[in-house]
Amino acid sequence: MQNRVKTLVIMVKEPQPGRVKTRLGRDIGMTAAAWWFRHQVSRLIRRLDDPRWRIVLAVAPDHQGMVSRIWPSHLARIPQGLGDLGDRMGRVFRTLPPGPVAIIGADIPGIDKPHIARAFRSLGRNDAVFGPAPDGGYWLIGMKRIGAVPNTLFDGVRWSTEHAMADTIATLGNARIGIIDTLRDVDHASDLKT
Repeated sequence: MQNRVKTLVIMVKEPQPGRVKTRLGRDIGMTAAAWWFRHQVSRLIRRLDDPRWRIVLAVAPDHQGMVSRIWPSHLARIPQGLGDLGDRMGRVFRTLPPGPVAIIGADIPGIDKPHIARAFRSLGRNDAVFGPAPDGGYWLIGMKRIGAVPNTLFDGVRWSTEHAMADTIATLGNARIGIIDTLRDVDHASDLKT
């Protein structure tokens, strides 16, 4: 794993009012939620830039995200494509060049370089790694990707429920799983205060 490029994928959407952070938008207004997301992503990218891994943005909507001037132009971009979150993350795992990949959401203010470094270290001894969220989901999933990523990855996952992480782990069969830090994402105005 030492000589394979480590890739950190950040899932981002164009920060348009009513298209990102809609639950937060119901609390603080759609324009304010889009503004928060845009600036959160910019801070996150600056904070996680590190020579130990390369950052790739998985963008949505596909065409608009690929040509957007909002995100830093020096970062590689790939389209998320269609489907639910599992379809989109599965596509990321299957299409990137060989080597360990960690995927994170862009709405977790607490992520820093040590979290990402721990995730990639965990992949040194595990097949997959998760960064749990307090609600039963996860803010990070990583895979060593030595062999082919199974097409059944993410099948039957109940997204946006307390079962999301357990369901995802179940799709990995006998894989060795590492667990790192628990972090909270931002869905509501109350999450901005924690």
